[in-house]
This record gives sequence, C-alpha cells and structure tokens, in this order.
Amino acid sequence: MATAANDLIRQFTRLDARDRRLLNDYQHDFPLCPRPYRALGQELDLAEDEVIRRLARLRARGAVSRVGVVFRPHRTGASTLAALAVPPARLPEVARLVSGYRAVNHNYEREHPYNLWFVVTAADEGAVQAVLEDIRRRSGLDPLYLPMLEDFHIDLGFDLEGDRGRRPGRPRPAAVALPPSAQRCLVQAVQEGFPLARRPFAVLAARCGLTEAHVLGGLAAWLEDGTVKRVGVVVRHHELGYRANAMAVWDVPDHRVGRIGRRMAAQPGVTLCYRRSRHLPQWPYNLYCMVHGRHRGEAEARLAAIRAACGIESLDGAVLYSRRRFKQRGALYVDGARPATAGPAPRSLEA
Repeated sequence: MATAANDLIRQFTRLDARDRRLLNDYQHDFPLCPRPYRALGQELDLAEDEVIRRLARLRARGAVSRVGVVFRPHRTGASTLAALAVPPARLPEVARLVSGYRAVNHNYEREHPYNLWFVVTAADEGAVQAVLEDIRRRSGLDPLYLPMLEDFHIDLGFDLEGDRGRRPGRPRPAAVALPPSAQRCLVQAVQEGFPLARRPFAVLAARCGLTEAHVLGGLAAWLEDGTVKRVGVVVRHHELGYRANAMAVWDVPDHRVGRIGRRMAAQPGVTLCYRRSRHLPQWPYNLYCMVHGRHRGEAEARLAAIRAACGIESLDGAVLYSRRRFKQRGALYVDGARPATAGPAPRSLEA
C-alpha cells in the first residue's frame, strides 16, 4: 500500500494545470448556483461534463474525498476526539473494531503510547457516549474522551501551489431559514458530498422534498450563520503529498489558552487549532494544533516557528505523528452512530 501511495503522489505532481486548479482553487467558495460545474467550466475553459468527469476521476484516484460542505463542530450534532492505548499486537484488531462504527470518520495510528486516535460524530452527545461505551466494552480498553471546548481555526484546506491567496467571495443566493425537519434531511443529504451531476442541488432537493432554490438558500444560510465552515472540494492530504501529519499538543494554563490559541491559529501552516478538555491524570494537554508537511523536516520547521511565535517553548507538550490511516471520510451527523458489525480492514498507509 505504501508503494501505491508513492505512485499516487508522483502522478499528482504531473497533473495538468486545470486539474491542479480544480484541486487547489476550489476548496473554498464553490458556486452556489443551479449549474455549479458549468460555472467552474467557464472559469477553466472546460465543458460542464468535462469538469464533472475530471472531479469523478480525481475522486476515484483518491485525490478528492468529496465535493461538499465542511460543518463547524457542534453546530450540527455532536463530536469528540478520542484515543486508546492499544498493545501493539492488538492494534490491527482494535483498529478494525473502531473503524467499523459509522460514527467514526477518522481513525489513525500515532506515535505515542496512546497510539489509536479517532473522531466520533453523531446526532447528539448521548449517541457519541454510546459509541465510546460500546468501544470500551468490546475492546476492554478505556478511551480518552477529549471534546472540543473552543475552536480557534478549523479549515483543513491545502495550498498545493504554495502561492494561493483567498479568492474573493462569490455572490450567494438569498439565505432561506428551513424548518428543523428540512434541515435534518438536508444534513443527511449533503454529509457525504454533492452529486457529480449537472444540477446537483436539484438532486439533493428531490431527496428532501424541497425545491432547488430552498436547498441553495439553506446552504447559504448555514454559511451565513457559521454552521458550515466552507463549501468546496475536500482533498485528501496524504495522496497529494502531505505525508507528515503532526498533531501537536500543549499543557497551557487555562487563563492563557485563549490568547495563545488565537495567536497560534494565525501562524502559517496551521490547519486546525482548538482547545480540548484534559483527561486527567493520563492526558494533561488542552491546546492542539495540526500541521501537515510534505516531509517531517517541513513539519518540524513549522512547529518550531509556531513555538517561537507563541512563546511556548517552556510549556510541556508533545508531537504525535501519524503512522497509519485506518479510516478517513466525511462526518455523518445523521444516523451516524449506528455500530457496524464489521469495519474495513486497516490500511497500511502513512498519513
């Protein structure tokens, strides 16, 4: 599998200019209009169907996870980061168990005695706790429960060209306040991505018994009130060459964590930055940031700059690099907590 990943990385360095623009330029500000792929085609000098074909091919090759929305945590449903200290001999077995839950959308091995890190997302906190308790019962291991308390920066977009500025915002349709039942249906319809069809929002509307205009207006409302962080192409960082995935954590005095977190979030190369609950006595850390590099040296240099800029060189901390990615997909907020009887086999990929 590692050889296959290396082959993918080499292929993506040779993508043509318009494929690279699809991946790089449209991670934010996807057109909210009835024919979005035609709008992209007009900017790329491509036919509408060719844009759809290219995105389908990039998704099939692993570069694209989906085209769709990224929800802000805790604005829709509930979620938590969790971790297990798994004996190495049991890691494949326990990773398969954890990945088997529909509520688990990310599952990674990291370099630490707490070596299995996963995210649980579900409709409400009770469903999240039910999944963690089921994992505890079936694995015989006690998870760290690390809910987010404050987000300073959540994006997870990747500048593949090294010179991308933020695009000016596109005009949006008028926001429409949908009733709760329609919002729930729309969450379920969009959580796994937009259809690669000429009128994707009409397809979503048909699933929910809404009009196309109501879907577009509902998405615009979510962007306006912060329920959705961004709408666009969601790329897979490992397949695009970001092979050094570092989760850095620090034990910051509570009265300083907000100020330091906001400063950290503004540093170059930080894709995620947030405050989480400590899990004492095993886990004293409360400030997290994610840094992705094409190699470990690049990630280490970014972390050194972050420590210096934030004045935290003397604080207790740790850096956990990922070793293997067992599962990675978009979060399922509706009907996402149903345990599966079997999960996918662990993947032998660095992440």
